[in-house]
Amino acid sequence: MYVKRRALTSTLIAYAFLAPALVLMGLFTFYPVIYGAYLGFTDYTIADLAAKEPPRWVGFANFAQVLGDPLFQTGVWNSLKYLLVVPVLQVASLAVAVLVNQKLPLMGLFRTSYYVPVVTSIALAAVMWDWIFQKDGFLNWSLRLLHLINWEGRFSWLLNEHTALWAIMLVTFWRGLGYYMVLYLAGLQSIPAELEEAAVLDGANAWQRFWRITVPLMKPTILLCSLLSTIAAIRVLEEILVFTGGSGGPLNSTYTALLYVYNKSWGNMLDANFGIAGAAGLLIALVGFALSYLNFYLTREERGGRS
Repeated sequence: MYVKRRALTSTLIAYAFLAPALVLMGLFTFYPVIYGAYLGFTDYTIADLAAKEPPRWVGFANFAQVLGDPLFQTGVWNSLKYLLVVPVLQVASLAVAVLVNQKLPLMGLFRTSYYVPVVTSIALAAVMWDWIFQKDGFLNWSLRLLHLINWEGRFSWLLNEHTALWAIMLVTFWRGLGYYMVLYLAGLQSIPAELEEAAVLDGANAWQRFWRITVPLMKPTILLCSLLSTIAAIRVLEEILVFTGGSGGPLNSTYTALLYVYNKSWGNMLDANFGIAGAAGLLIALVGFALSYLNFYLTREERGGRS
């Protein structure tokens, strides 16, 4: 009886500590998600909100409208192209993590410098990158020094429909490199040093130790980071808003799926339709769930293989 009472007390204490976080998550995470999903099946415009009219149930009509909208199709295509930054970012982050994991002088300074872009305000970063991408900016100047472009034919990278999305992807790469580097570094430092030492005694070189020891033991971390960066790429919005002002220009070349949701809700108040925005958001969420399931499936298979 005493043991059960003590276990109950411990459980109540645990939930008491969790209660503030659960309340905040319920108010600012779970409720908005559930209500937004409900709005996806309704007709609810800014006029209805102003008149305090309730949402009107329309079933799957919003989904049909969203899927048939050429602008949403363009946004999905650009979001899928944005996924190309994922493998490059992950390989580079892992390589940098391996580099900064070495016990060398000033390594703490190097780790900090790689993480600075993560904590830099996107507004401040946009000022710097806008100068880099300008017609007379640092990027064109560097390419000219390398004799890769003709100075007379230079252009602004953010104002060209063929290069604008790739330029913004470069900013995403710059901002994400330090974040995923830290995650990979944590995974590297969790690998027992005895395994590396045994491999050295067996005559394995650095490349063999990396592929035979580091990569297999880092696969859960690699899968996690790949999933996080994939979802972040599909949901990219902040960089698009800062560099294009929410227009997705030039010529919709940077218009993404989440920008469509933003413009159909609060981005364009004159054309706001929360039902359309909710339906588009649900479609994007389904893609995220599919990728999450793929990640867990691959992780399960890997664990099964090791067992």
